[in-house]
Amino acid sequence: MVYAIVRAGGRQEKVSVGDLVTLDRVTGQAGSTFALPALLLVDGDKVTSAAKDLEKVTVTAEIIENLRGPKIVIQKFKNKTGYKKRQGHRSELTRVKITGIK
Repeated sequence: MVYAIVRAGGRQEKVSVGDLVTLDRVTGQAGSTFALPALLLVDGDKVTSAAKDLEKVTVTAEIIENLRGPKIVIQKFKNKTGYKKRQGHRSELTRVKITGIK
């Protein structure tokens, strides 16, 4: 089984060919492709982690859709002072399909 650990935004994701992964928003329209930098490559029993070898590895992904994450409600309250604060947030996300690891 071939899989790679890639850097996507501020996180690391374990991906293999055909996986659907949700990442932080990536610029581009649906159907466009882009490359992700590999941090580790596992090809059966062979593990590649050297920086020189990983420069040759390309992990390509295709953008499926841009979407927004679930609403997160942030509430702050301090007792007996009348302080209340309410704030919301929705993350901008992109769903991608991994098309190749070479």
